[in-house]
Amino acid sequence: MGSMSHFIEGLQNERPVRFSAAQLRVFTKNYSHKVGSGGFGVVYRGRFPSGAPVAVKVLNSTLGKRAEEQFMAEVGTIGRTYHINLVRLYGFCFDAEVKALVYEYMEKGSLDRHLFDNSAPEKIAFDKLHEIAVGTAKAVRYLHEECAQRIIHYDIKPENVLLGAGLAPKVSDFGLAKLCDREDTHLTITGARGTPGYAAPELWMPLPVTHKCDVYSYGMLLFEILGRRRNLELGVQQQHEHGRETGGQEWYPRWVWHRLEAGETEAVLARARAADGKEREKAERVCMVALWCVQYRPEDRPSMGSVVRMLEGEDHIASPRNPFAHLAPYAAGSTPSGYTTTATTESGSSSARTGNGTGRSA
Repeated sequence: MGSMSHFIEGLQNERPVRFSAAQLRVFTKNYSHKVGSGGFGVVYRGRFPSGAPVAVKVLNSTLGKRAEEQFMAEVGTIGRTYHINLVRLYGFCFDAEVKALVYEYMEKGSLDRHLFDNSAPEKIAFDKLHEIAVGTAKAVRYLHEECAQRIIHYDIKPENVLLGAGLAPKVSDFGLAKLCDREDTHLTITGARGTPGYAAPELWMPLPVTHKCDVYSYGMLLFEILGRRRNLELGVQQQHEHGRETGGQEWYPRWVWHRLEAGETEAVLARARAADGKEREKAERVCMVALWCVQYRPEDRPSMGSVVRMLEGEDHIASPRNPFAHLAPYAAGSTPSGYTTTATTESGSSSARTGNGTGRSA
């Protein structure tokens, strides 16, 4: 506990407030409103005495040291930040009874519910999805380029993009995050980080790791925004729209590349449900930026600052090379053998040269 007690003492000069276990019971009405759960704990809705809604994330006590590591990662990173597109950490509780984090409450839930839940009452217009993509990119840009120390999130995915009033996006869940000095060009990490399907290939291999792993994960998120579906849907038969296959069991990022390579951009835009000329233009930008973000070599991926400029139409987007050239070829429209392994461990890595088509270094 020595390192933890030292860490807690160091928080006295940081923004988060330390709450007692008794205060958390009051905020949550004795933990009466559960809103979610995961491997690291349970999230409850509560209210401050002022009436402001909060989300109280109670860490799983059975995780022992892993719970402490997540606690330090979250408080030590997001506790130092403030950005309109980052979920705000109000405070924490760390004692023998409970270990918890107190965040602002995001009333619309996580992005995955809106993208993948077919029972959702209404589908988000693509123009709004583009706004969500840009807001998320600005959050990651802030972590990489605007904090005193660079913060690598390591787990960018739809479940970690929360939506508030007006569907304004905020990046959450810093349990895997890591601080690093800007002078550090590469990091050494112990154990795999990130979520299969979103984690960059270098995180699964004995390769140097940089902040560009977040760019890769963000690219995978863009593909799911573009297709309004999971990148890999096991057990789903090939679907058809306007006579065109829409991926089915194929890995969606590579399906998108094949369609563009064949000059069938219309099939991709139909899946995005872009309604008019402006929405279609935004969908095309999302598609091209996604292909750049998932390049196999980290140095070929753009910076998040460049990503924001390209998405907003400020920078020209050069035509990307095939990001999946290193993967075994297969007939378009078929499900490749051994595909599950490829999707979860190589996650659509990429291989093209050059950066962002902007004249700026990535």
